[in-house]
Amino acid sequence: MVSGIFDSHAHYDDERFRDDLPDVISHLTQNGVCAVLNVGCDEQSSLSTVSLAKQIPWFYAAVGIHPHAADELSEHWMDTLMPLFSEEKVVALGEIGLDYHWDTPDRESQRTLFEAQLQLAQQVNLPVIIHSRDACADTMELLHKYNPCGVVHCFSGSAETAKEVVNMGMYVGFTGVVTFPNARKTLEAVRAVPMERLLLETDCPYMAPVPFRGKRTTSDMIQYTAQAIAEQKGLSAQEVIDIARENTCRLFGISL
Repeated sequence: MVSGIFDSHAHYDDERFRDDLPDVISHLTQNGVCAVLNVGCDEQSSLSTVSLAKQIPWFYAAVGIHPHAADELSEHWMDTLMPLFSEEKVVALGEIGLDYHWDTPDRESQRTLFEAQLQLAQQVNLPVIIHSRDACADTMELLHKYNPCGVVHCFSGSAETAKEVVNMGMYVGFTGVVTFPNARKTLEAVRAVPMERLLLETDCPYMAPVPFRGKRTTSDMIQYTAQAIAEQKGLSAQEVIDIARENTCRLFGISL
């Protein structure tokens, strides 16, 4: 069994864990998981993820507003987030970015929110966790404009875009998508990213790797993602897990 898994992007405050979270947490500690970065998506989940990090010693928190929430924000959303950045276990601003897969929220609202949070990241001096779906050009434009440190999570772009992200000094996060039968493009991106810039994540409860597709994801399933990446990099799954853990700690300023 592998050990030392650091899941760099999870959502254990999701309602799908509402009924059995203590059992899930116990299962993780018995199956090689040593740390989790739980990530907020709106005002309420940002508050919830900080609460979760306070309760579980090996959990850390990111707070931010996902683009899906761009048209649901209260006018005081920044007042909600600001006190959270002083919490000891808040290590990143996220999940923020752009998502053009659907027609709503409108793109201008998303861009306005994204820019405001990139500016906020500079103010509070935290790395960012970037969501980008069907919005590569606009995402990269704004990343070049603000030049944040951070990670493009659940990477779905091309190998060329992955190289561009790395050249900006950022990291690239990969999920169970690398195990999917149609993952050719994502595996090309894996090969393009140096190991020292690669993070492992679940995005749980989503993105379950093969052989768990369609099921609720948990952080111990990262071993399957690591194995798929290891096959591309000529390493063992444990080596991929160890390097990714060190990368995650370095990016977010965490000492395990």
